[in-house]
Amino acid sequence: MRKPALLACCALLSATVPAAAQSGNPMTDAMKAQFAIVKADLAKTAEQVTEENYAFKPTPDVRNLGALIGHVADASYYFCSTASGAANPMKGTSVEKSKTSKADLQKALGDALAFCDTQLNAMTDAKGAEMVDFFGGKQPRMAVFAFNTAHDFEHYGNLVTYMRLKGMVPPSSQKGM
Repeated sequence: MRKPALLACCALLSATVPAAAQSGNPMTDAMKAQFAIVKADLAKTAEQVTEENYAFKPTPDVRNLGALIGHVADASYYFCSTASGAANPMKGTSVEKSKTSKADLQKALGDALAFCDTQLNAMTDAKGAEMVDFFGGKQPRMAVFAFNTAHDFEHYGNLVTYMRLKGMVPPSSQKGM
């Protein structure tokens, strides 16, 4: 009797998570698929939020919405350059601290997400298993990419709350509409 419930669960999971391509690099392909989900939601959020709401802060002691988008851009460059070994094109620059307009932040986020895509597209499972220095220890390159995706999801969750407080429906909730 448990089979129908298990099949339904598996069907739901397969419908919501993009299938990993069959390139011979299943770990890399799975990471690309997971990143694609949050990348799309972040980009749609940056587009959907109005200019005036980029300055919105739910409380005085947290980042405003635009600063969160800038933080995600900064962190994406850092994590993806660390994971890949590529030079960080934004090293020494802070999007979060230097950009405030919707257009500038939306472009900076798009550029950062594209940078991560480029680094992931150059990755293989074998290279992803190589160790790199990360937060004072050694981690496989792929674990650093996974950390980036988790970090992106964490802050997308913050953005969802900001959007809901402003009466907006976040992109991840619009998918079934």
